[in-house]
Amino acid sequence: MTPTYIIEEKLLRQNLQLIQQVQQQTGAQFILALKAFALWKTFPIFRQYINATTASSTYEAILATQKFGTKTHTYTPAYNQQNIKTLAKLSSHLTFNSITQAQQYAHIAQKINPDISIGIRINPEFSTVKTQQYNPCTTGSRFGITQQQLPKQLPTYIQGFHCHNHCESTAEEFQQTLQHITQKFQHWLPKLKWINFGGGHLVTHKNYNQKLLIQLLNNFKKQYPNLQLILEPGSAFLWQTGTLVAQVNDIVTQHNIKTAILNVSFACHMPDTLEMPYKPQVKNAKTINTPLQNNQTTNPPNNQTTNPPNNQTTYRLAGNSCLAGDYIDAYQFDHQLQIGENIIFQDMIHYTTVKTHMFNGLQHPDIAILHTNGQLETLRHFTYQDYLNRMD
Repeated sequence: MTPTYIIEEKLLRQNLQLIQQVQQQTGAQFILALKAFALWKTFPIFRQYINATTASSTYEAILATQKFGTKTHTYTPAYNQQNIKTLAKLSSHLTFNSITQAQQYAHIAQKINPDISIGIRINPEFSTVKTQQYNPCTTGSRFGITQQQLPKQLPTYIQGFHCHNHCESTAEEFQQTLQHITQKFQHWLPKLKWINFGGGHLVTHKNYNQKLLIQLLNNFKKQYPNLQLILEPGSAFLWQTGTLVAQVNDIVTQHNIKTAILNVSFACHMPDTLEMPYKPQVKNAKTINTPLQNNQTTNPPNNQTTNPPNNQTTYRLAGNSCLAGDYIDAYQFDHQLQIGENIIFQDMIHYTTVKTHMFNGLQHPDIAILHTNGQLETLRHFTYQDYLNRMD
């Protein structure tokens, strides 16, 4: 069998409906971050609830205009002579990371697209993101301009601010961010047309305080009625909307550690599990944490723990690549695994599907959608030709 990412249309629409309700109650604009999700065959569904996207590269901007059907909001850490012209044509909003870049390229963008709205990224020097690799406000960060670096009088072509300092964050954390923005950038806010609060707002999480978010946005709008408020989450749109279904190829045991080798790879098909890191939820299994049992002197990847000995239903799940660290410890199932049975990884749509690769030439999982009528449609099946083209 071929492993498959399955996005469920019903769950996707539930998230979109919730986000649409927040839009309607606040007037804020929610836009889809393509860096988190770029499955363009689902864009017709998104267009029923939102009207724009945000891009971080030329390819994403092209995808936005060709497949979503609108110009995009664009930000990238640095533009160059080659991509600025293309991005200007494809963008409704263009945000620069530094004053130097703005001075160099803003006039070019405006000449190509007179309707484009130019912004600058600010750095509030505050973030609650614990994983430093995902924290854009660490000391020495390359992202955005601090309060001290902003000129008292902004160039007339700058119409907006962009601030991104969240990652799967709560409304309470957003409240803290607003306090820092208001305190540090109140001198400039009344003179702008829009502010983009970036991504990382996990609005569709079951424990997210949507009422607080609505209150915060409405209060901020009252304070600065001149501003169009924009949020560009990625995960929130796709949170808990689909799975990765894999199969057990083999089960091996060494030093009391049982390993189920799957026909997918954490490194190739779930890279954030090793990069973030985090332990994905698996259907019919619970994660456990116990000391190492095999006399190793070093910790395994992600500081994960191995399974205790003599437990017949506890397994390390391993990928099918040649990377030694392509595994996650440890899962206790409600039964003994059998070769050929399905292993279902939960919440594997946002970010995962856009970050996969073909290391080792492994079979890439299919991409499918489960429609509301119960029909499962395969949107994409990958073949050797896809691998060949990547290496061409």
